[in-house]
Amino acid sequence: MTEPTDLTVDADLLDEPRLVIEPGAGARVAAVAAPVLQGMGYRLVRIKVSGEAGCTVQIMAERPDGTMQIEDCEAISKALSPVMDIADPIQRAYRLEISSPGIDRPLVRRTDFERYIGHIVKIEMATAHDGRKRFRGTIQGLEGNSVRIVRDDAKDHKGAQEADVLLPIEDIASANLVLTNALIAESMRRGRDAEREQLEQSGAIPEPPAHARRAREKRDLKKGFQPKPKNKTKKPVPQNTKEHRLAAEKKKRAGLTDHHEGD
Repeated sequence: MTEPTDLTVDADLLDEPRLVIEPGAGARVAAVAAPVLQGMGYRLVRIKVSGEAGCTVQIMAERPDGTMQIEDCEAISKALSPVMDIADPIQRAYRLEISSPGIDRPLVRRTDFERYIGHIVKIEMATAHDGRKRFRGTIQGLEGNSVRIVRDDAKDHKGAQEADVLLPIEDIASANLVLTNALIAESMRRGRDAEREQLEQSGAIPEPPAHARRAREKRDLKKGFQPKPKNKTKKPVPQNTKEHRLAAEKKKRAGLTDHHEGD
């Protein structure tokens, strides 16, 4: 079997279970793939079995820090292919595809939601919540086994559903980040950090001084991206609408107005 990744592995992150999982054939593939990935120092993100090119089995994986390189995909494919051939979870011909989660990635673990606080997510529920299954909004954080988001499509009128919703993670069928400029910038920064750390650990570049390491650790402890607060200044109420003019005209006819009213 291919050797595990050389990066230092956080055991707690590596052992963290997925809370959003796939049913059917995907679950059978996950049962085979997850132990192999974990033994190599990777985490399973998602399994997708589709009818493309006859049958395609897509296995999405990542390092515990959320990064993934082409070399990682090649190593996983080489190690996993013979195991899949023996276990045969699909029981028909298929094409194996190993990929990274991508920028607009699925969120399947508690730490995924925590890592992307402040970013926009699209969620589809397996069980309806307040009469609806689809939600889109900004991740606010976790409360117990639920994720709190603020919907960006909520209506501001009497009787409308609340913008702030708390969704049980165990009832989520799928959750994916929405591609935004802020998310792209955050992904690029994390990619640069992971590449630099890999070079430092391999000895290709010198390790940073103590004060730089402390600054990096302090930054990484921050709970996700925090967007700039929006200006919530209310628009001025119109003072010269059709209703105002009709009311002024009515008063004028009744002799109850001065010469300036309604202008």
